[in-house]
Amino acid sequence: MIVLGIDPGTAATGYGVVERRGSQLRAIDYGCVVTSSTTSLAERLLLIRDAISDVIATHEPAFVAVERLFFNKNVQTAFAVGQARGAVLLTAAQHGLPVFEFTPSEVKIAVTGYGRAQKDQVQRMVQVVLGLTELPKPDDAADALAIAICLAHSHRPAA
Repeated sequence: MIVLGIDPGTAATGYGVVERRGSQLRAIDYGCVVTSSTTSLAERLLLIRDAISDVIATHEPAFVAVERLFFNKNVQTAFAVGQARGAVLLTAAQHGLPVFEFTPSEVKIAVTGYGRAQKDQVQRMVQVVLGLTELPKPDDAADALAIAICLAHSHRPAA
């Protein structure tokens, strides 16, 4: 089973593609879609949609996981993340893929066993769980891989 994890944002949208075979997980691809602040919001969202659509077409995941929007003290940040999430959700729907949403604490529990783990702890555990030789970077890609791990651990298709 191949899953795609997405850490949405208008400046940077992380993606991580993970394959689960039995209880084994491995990273297939990960990276970050970076957009320029000098580009219009509509164009940035289009860039995100196009890039995620390409990842889906290339790897053909069965499911998509996205971080659930949580309340943020910075309203502008929350709106920007919400807009990027919308682009990702639309893209998944266009490809007919089911979407699962997880809170940051659910992702941290799935990866580290502790819902309040620090970012560096999550990044290190992603490296260990996926058997990567180096820490996954940038942070947005590492977070996307963590979201994919969360889905891979939690979703068991009917036999």
